[in-house]
Amino acid sequence: MASITLLFIGIFLASIIYLLLWLSMPKVFLKFHGKPSKRKKFLKVYSCYLALLLVISIILMVNESEVHENEPVVSDNQQIDKEIGSAIAKEEAEEKRKAAQAKAKEALEKKQIEQSNPDLAFINVAVATLWSEPENTRPIDSPSAENPVDLWKWTTSMSIDQRKWLVGRLETQALLGQSVTIVEESGEWAKVAVHGQLTPKSELGYLGWMPKTQLTTSYDFAVVKEQNDFVVIMKPTSWLYVDEQLQKKFMEVSYNTRLPVISLEGGVTRIMTPGDGEKWILSEEVAVFQSEQDIPKPTGETLVQAGEQFLSLPYLWAGTSGFGFDCSGFTYTIYQANGITIPRDSSVQATHGSAVNKDDLQKGDLLFFAYEQGKGAVHHVGMYIGDGKMIHAPNPASTVEMVDVFESKHWTSEYAGARRYLD
Repeated sequence: MASITLLFIGIFLASIIYLLLWLSMPKVFLKFHGKPSKRKKFLKVYSCYLALLLVISIILMVNESEVHENEPVVSDNQQIDKEIGSAIAKEEAEEKRKAAQAKAKEALEKKQIEQSNPDLAFINVAVATLWSEPENTRPIDSPSAENPVDLWKWTTSMSIDQRKWLVGRLETQALLGQSVTIVEESGEWAKVAVHGQLTPKSELGYLGWMPKTQLTTSYDFAVVKEQNDFVVIMKPTSWLYVDEQLQKKFMEVSYNTRLPVISLEGGVTRIMTPGDGEKWILSEEVAVFQSEQDIPKPTGETLVQAGEQFLSLPYLWAGTSGFGFDCSGFTYTIYQANGITIPRDSSVQATHGSAVNKDDLQKGDLLFFAYEQGKGAVHHVGMYIGDGKMIHAPNPASTVEMVDVFESKHWTSEYAGARRYLD
């Protein structure tokens, strides 16, 4: 732009000099411009030419001045852009570094988990039913031994006699995402110890056989479970969904199921499953905690309200889920969902906690019943709910119910004492 301006100014000045020379030496320049009579006409044309050159030069100089005035601004903007670009590049580099560190940490934790417990596995169905012996199922038990399971189909299809047949043949149940240790294998079956189900039979957890197809050994899930917050299902059963809009159902899961949280988004919560990736659940049906210690200690009333959700639910020997309970599975599950882990079996529950006199009973205390008029082995447990009543899961021919325990000749005759697990 500056060169063009200088060119026009040069032409203008040269033209002025030419005019001045012509006026001072007319005889010399006469041969270039013809007769003297044409001089006046030439001067008019030449004046217009000079005026045009002058205007063009002025315009170019003004524009060039404006450009120069804006140059510092442009330069400043360019500097700012460079600084912003540099900051973005640094931020991206930092994010990549952090991502790499997180990935390395995750790989390390995965390796540590694998090395510390190479036989670690996770329940990969809504509810896994554990048997006392492998491959001991009947055709009617198929819905409980497949993947996925259909617990409602299984429990509702059995007659009372078929339910009674399970007594002594089932050990316990484990819920989706629950960790287990594989201690033995036989064909397509694995003997596992369920973590968190306390028993004197094994330090690892409650033992039983289950189909291998209901297990996953995903150490990726182990890391997510270790690092993230978790949900606890607080309804008797809840649905997991494939989509955030909760339009496509994936799996019906039980009360007390615990799964890692990926994100909380409005009225829905995104969770991780052990073998099927991320799923969604209605937020109002779960409670979210950072750790087991963050679960608020319940009151007796809290435990009673939790238990009352299951009134009329059919009894299931070895059951620990919202699809069916046995007596100790009922009390164990109610307590664990509220942050207190007690032994799995009634006979062991009767030896822990604090002894409570009959006259000092409070809501949430556990009542125990034994053979030989209450003097023999403990065989049953219920939870005291106040006013001389208890809630319990009685037997394969019945459902979860409330009874006036001390007005019943049967229960009074077998009463063997009470234990308190609340502070």
